[in-house]
Amino acid sequence: MNYIATLRDQLQEMGTGLVEALPSFAIALIILLVTWIVARFAVKISDAIVGRTEIRASLKNLIDTLVRLGIWLVGLFIAAVVVIPSLTPASLLAGLGIGAVAIGFAFQDIFENFLAGVLIMLREKMRIGDIIECEGITGKVEHITLRETHVRKLSGELTVVPNSILFKNPVEIFTDEDQRRHDVVIGVSYDTNLDHAADVIRRAVEDVEDVLASKGVDIFAQEFNSSSVDFLVRWWAGSTPRSGWESKDKVVRAIKAALDDAGIEIPFPYVTHTFKETVPVSQLGDSGKPTP
Repeated sequence: MNYIATLRDQLQEMGTGLVEALPSFAIALIILLVTWIVARFAVKISDAIVGRTEIRASLKNLIDTLVRLGIWLVGLFIAAVVVIPSLTPASLLAGLGIGAVAIGFAFQDIFENFLAGVLIMLREKMRIGDIIECEGITGKVEHITLRETHVRKLSGELTVVPNSILFKNPVEIFTDEDQRRHDVVIGVSYDTNLDHAADVIRRAVEDVEDVLASKGVDIFAQEFNSSSVDFLVRWWAGSTPRSGWESKDKVVRAIKAALDDAGIEIPFPYVTHTFKETVPVSQLGDSGKPTP
């Protein structure tokens, strides 16, 4: 058997097949070029249509990505059929199905975060700029992508959170409304008239500029503490953490000044020390009692 002749014949057949396939490759490249052009125009049309709506920017990016991806899938399929005429939609879908299963197992976390990102973008809550808390992470939402969400902590650090964490766990949104309720505990001495103290505290809180007095101020006698009767004071102010801190600072200052003016004591723990009288050892008799 002449191996050299066989190899030469196979190379000639491959070369001939390649030459014969050159027109198909050229057509496939033209199809890909047309696909690229169509995808660009389709994204612009999508932007023009979606731009008239009020949906969030991240969702607009998702729509652009899906439009571009759909057009490229169609273009690649047509180009593959031109290069490989024996390729049918059924065989291509079967191959894609097997490949999708393998890829799904290999990149399970990536696809999980991707789907979670899509669902986060579709729901109305948790917008860019919201202050949230999830799994011990508290901060401002700066950016939402298909895989992760950027949360800027109140201390300035940036935390990149996988979307699956935000989707599968409870998320507390502090700024869903413009106002929220804040509270502080104030103690007064036991000899205080509680009705009078509650009236003094209420007037002081209602006079604070940042407090929304129209939504009411709650004063509840809460418990008997070790050295005071404690009031739970609740009021409405801005929903951001800084607004809460500023209003609480002003409320505490106003209550302290009002109670001082009314002569009402804000008690602190009292400690009483009792000293037992001792007798030097030299004064003890044989019975262990002090000698006269």
